[in-house]
Amino acid sequence: MVRGKTQLKRIENTTSRQVTFSKRRSGLLKKAFELSVLCDAEVALIVFSPKGKLYEFSSSSTNKTIERYVNNDKSLGRFNRKIPDQQTTEHLKEEVSTMTRKLELLEDSKRKLLGQGLESSTFDELQLVEEQLHRSLSNIRAKKSQLVREQIALLKEKEKFLMKENADLRKRCEVLPLTLTTVPREIEDYERRIMEVETELFIGLPVRKRSH
Repeated sequence: MVRGKTQLKRIENTTSRQVTFSKRRSGLLKKAFELSVLCDAEVALIVFSPKGKLYEFSSSSTNKTIERYVNNDKSLGRFNRKIPDQQTTEHLKEEVSTMTRKLELLEDSKRKLLGQGLESSTFDELQLVEEQLHRSLSNIRAKKSQLVREQIALLKEKEKFLMKENADLRKRCEVLPLTLTTVPREIEDYERRIMEVETELFIGLPVRKRSH
């Protein structure tokens, strides 16, 4: 009987998928071994099962073969370097040319805004430059006015804060003199005792002066 062609798609049945993996893996390892012996080729084969189990074959050393692959500039260049076709090259040239023209126009416009390179300018070109300068000046003035308004608002807030602090200080100063003029009781008692002593020293009959 002629063997039918196997349809290449994922096997849904878990058991059938595992059996197929085992058979195909063994056949693949066998083919790798045969290729290395018959053709004297350096072969390295790495296979991971669906559950993550590693199967490998190498005619010499897997690590050495991988290192040789990484260091092979020609092999890496063949995969990593993409040679642009003629159409892509022409498109890139057009983009470069367009960007160059735009850059030249911007430089020319910048010089005219600075008042330079006006010799070859026409009246209409100068009119456009003047209008552009007016628009720029209007935008600058608008931004400047906005900054001034913001600064004024900040100064008003600071003024309110300072006025509040000033009012609080005034209230404290109104209470402070009363506290300073209050004489402690100990000082009053001391002054009264001094007055009493001085009074006692002067109590008595007046002394007569002797006549000569």
